[in-house]
Amino acid sequence: MLNVLTAQVRAAHLLVRPEEEWDALTDDLWRAYDSKDGDLVEQLCEPYLASWRVVTRNLLAEPLAAAGIRVARPAHPWAIATLERDGVVQEPLLCSLDNELPDAWEAAAADGGLQLQHFNDIMAGYESCLRELLSRQSA
Repeated sequence: MLNVLTAQVRAAHLLVRPEEEWDALTDDLWRAYDSKDGDLVEQLCEPYLASWRVVTRNLLAEPLAAAGIRVARPAHPWAIATLERDGVVQEPLLCSLDNELPDAWEAAAADGGLQLQHFNDIMAGYESCLRELLSRQSA
């Protein structure tokens, strides 16, 4: 089931835009943060987050539900969604985190600033979340 669901997640995102475009969006936002251009960050951030989130909410809701995974709004500011199955919660992320920092924004900005990930890394993180969720047996 994991392989099928992972393939569906990847295909749904690639249906919306090719990998290169996802990575270009990431690079644009990353450069805006790096240059500390607050206006550009504000202009790019919301559409960037919405682009990732709408795929899960609109295109993947049924396949995830069929696997017993509930989709909800993300709790973390850089998460794609909150995925829950049998009480286990996972959030695929768009950036690397320093898990030792309790504040979500600070954890995302550790090591010299926001570390947004590219498409393949995000997909690997998404797969890891799905693996964790699917490894739990339904009661």
